[in-house]
Amino acid sequence: MADAGAAKPEPEKKSWADVEEEEEAKAKAEAEAELAAAASSASSSSAPIEPAVEAQAKQIEALSLSVPDDDGGGPEGPPLLDDSDDSQIQAVTSGGTVYESATTFEDVKLTPELLKGLHDEMGFSRPSKIQAITLPMILTPPHRDLVAQAHNGSGKTTCFVLGMLSRVDPNRKVPQAICICPTRELAQQNKSVLMRMGKFTGITCACAIPSSQKEYMPISKMAPVTDQVVIGTSGTLTKWITHKKLATREIKILVFDEADHMLAEEGFKTDSLRIMKDIQNSAGGCQVLLFSATFNEKVKEFVTRVIKDGNQIFVKKEDLTLEKVKQYKVRVPDEAAKIEVIRDKIFEFGQKVGQVIIFVRTRNSTKNVHNALTKEDYVCSSIQGSLDQAEREKVIQEFKDGYTKVLISTDVLARGFDQAQVNLVINYDMPIKYNTRDEPDYEVYLHRIGRAGRFGRKGAVFNLLCGQTDEVVMTKIEDYFQHKVPEVPNWKSEDNFETALKDAGLLE
Repeated sequence: MADAGAAKPEPEKKSWADVEEEEEAKAKAEAEAELAAAASSASSSSAPIEPAVEAQAKQIEALSLSVPDDDGGGPEGPPLLDDSDDSQIQAVTSGGTVYESATTFEDVKLTPELLKGLHDEMGFSRPSKIQAITLPMILTPPHRDLVAQAHNGSGKTTCFVLGMLSRVDPNRKVPQAICICPTRELAQQNKSVLMRMGKFTGITCACAIPSSQKEYMPISKMAPVTDQVVIGTSGTLTKWITHKKLATREIKILVFDEADHMLAEEGFKTDSLRIMKDIQNSAGGCQVLLFSATFNEKVKEFVTRVIKDGNQIFVKKEDLTLEKVKQYKVRVPDEAAKIEVIRDKIFEFGQKVGQVIIFVRTRNSTKNVHNALTKEDYVCSSIQGSLDQAEREKVIQEFKDGYTKVLISTDVLARGFDQAQVNLVINYDMPIKYNTRDEPDYEVYLHRIGRAGRFGRKGAVFNLLCGQTDEVVMTKIEDYFQHKVPEVPNWKSEDNFETALKDAGLLE
């Protein structure tokens, strides 16, 4: 991990995050009036059926995801799959519909081209638990809507990508599926998965993300989209639709990846409602899939209003802490000690076990941590505010290709960033909600630790705590997930860190 190469000076440029925010703010502002109208309409239409909405919300909350009595059959819910995955899932199906779980991908009657992509290109032999349960729900006519919560790294991307690939006609050069993502990185990653999985189908995909300054083209000069699948951020998708570059009249399936983020924040929620309304007006409705590792109560309530007749899968919050990922807390006296712990303790053993992501709260912290480590001749990548889109993509690709073992990032990469070789996550700063001092962002915490131990692999997370505020945040996180996080007793002890990594299964 150590290297004599010095980091190049970071160019002082306009923040890519600021550029993206400015780019999408216009579309969000344009849609505010429509959101108000939609909210008013939803309010008036939901009034007569409030008891039903409340009952459905309670049904979601009351989902029992523990092992059912006896064999699990009958009215208590469908039987659990006999699977090595520790998470136990039950589903609430619309109208009591019975779906048979898929033990093989052939069970869901995929085309030979898709099966070839799954087996030959992706290397998948059989469905994961979440795939086995949800694929029959997604692919079986009459193609009901689905709200699905699943652990990070459980294979949920494959579920909705297969759903899109299965529903479109490759012979028709017109958009038939849309996937909305909160970040451009996640949109690009999902497109990459779709192109690999659909390699033998002839299906094409457009990526609707804000253009870099070098690639910028006025929307008026853009050709209408003819790709069958479009994956992108909500602001750019809204602009393409508004300017009639993305036709929605033949959309059969609409996917929200990281749906809690897309439906909880007002700007994203505005765009999401607008896109759904446009599809309903032009295409007469389509199958809606909502996927995320987390769904808070506010989003659950929204979902019950939007998804009127769909299937649902949720897990209890205490089951979301990813037992395969060992979490630790490390008490340190000051900021300098955090760097010392990373450099002399975690890195000392970390270079033996894989790649590392260090999460910080601000772009300034990203630079400070990067500079502190490169001064010690550690080669690190970092996602910083001074990077433009091309540089950011280069950094991510180099990390994915293994040229660097350490990536320092704000929460822009907390969600959906897949890198199987990441075994260690360091929370340099604990995640807190915007404009608060000590209120944890529980969903972000869950997504952060989910970057380690992807796809059932082992992983470890070190939470570096400095001061009373960090202590309060960590205690709230433990209480929320009902999971006591063990402490590394002495931050100066190499033996303590070696023992922790051994307990996590990362060292012999």
